[in-house]
Amino acid sequence: MQLLYLLNYSIRMINHYSIKDLERITGIKAHTIRIWEKRYNIVEPKRSDTNIRNYCDHDLKRLLNISVLVKNGYKISHIAELPDRELCQKVLEINNVNSSSYSGQIESMIVAMIDLDEIKFEKVLNSSIIKHGIESTLFDVVYPLLTRIGILWQIGTITPAQEHFISNLIRQKIYAAIDGLSTEPVQEHKTFLLILPEWELHDMGLLVYNYLIRKKGHKTIFLGQGIPLQDVAAVKEQTLPDAIITSFSAHAESEEMLNYLKELNNIFPGLPIYVGGIQQEKLCSELPPNVQKVATALNFRDKVLNNY
Repeated sequence: MQLLYLLNYSIRMINHYSIKDLERITGIKAHTIRIWEKRYNIVEPKRSDTNIRNYCDHDLKRLLNISVLVKNGYKISHIAELPDRELCQKVLEINNVNSSSYSGQIESMIVAMIDLDEIKFEKVLNSSIIKHGIESTLFDVVYPLLTRIGILWQIGTITPAQEHFISNLIRQKIYAAIDGLSTEPVQEHKTFLLILPEWELHDMGLLVYNYLIRKKGHKTIFLGQGIPLQDVAAVKEQTLPDAIITSFSAHAESEEMLNYLKELNNIFPGLPIYVGGIQQEKLCSELPPNVQKVATALNFRDKVLNNY
């Protein structure tokens, strides 16, 4: 299943976008994009033989910048004719001046991802960490960014290289944040086992959970990706965790995810199992009573972790 998923993903046309793709990525309604095209000529999509619009990376980046400016009070009539350099400059000004708004930082990092521009990405992310701290940056910048990247991955509009480029840079920051925490757990600490199913390709969300748990003073056993469940049973022989955390982000059938959770429950009967990731929404009411879905890492921090 994992190989088939990667093959299906890799053969997609990556640098071309439908108008629906642009709507999901930029947050600008397709109807609005059409009006802006007709009235202001903000982008010039190519059209297929059947008159279907096709957009390129340049169109996407221009609309991302326009989206930031419109959300910050600029009138489309005033910015539609601006060249790309001036649009980028105004977005940078918003990032530097309006420290309470994170949308410009997120859009800038998406553009940096598309351009594979590490310097620009590091500059924006480090600026946020200095101003707001690592945890606020995680929830207000990185987490929404990961959500957007998840959408981009799901609809096949970024390459594996672009996704891995940005994910590895973020992963380095999270590891650095974890390394900066105390290594001594609190006296009444709990032990959390963090694990992903074998088909899952993304461990970013699990790393955020790892950071939050460790910051709270608890112990983690981070197994991450690619561990067969039969090997997980060995953990039980050495130490019994107090709770288990897993995450489903890559596409999987609900039955496949449910079977995975039931097998986890068979290995660790009755232990609380928390399930994050965008795919957990597909799980139905047949879940074992000890399994709890977690919508976001913020929910986990505020509603779950506070009980430990």
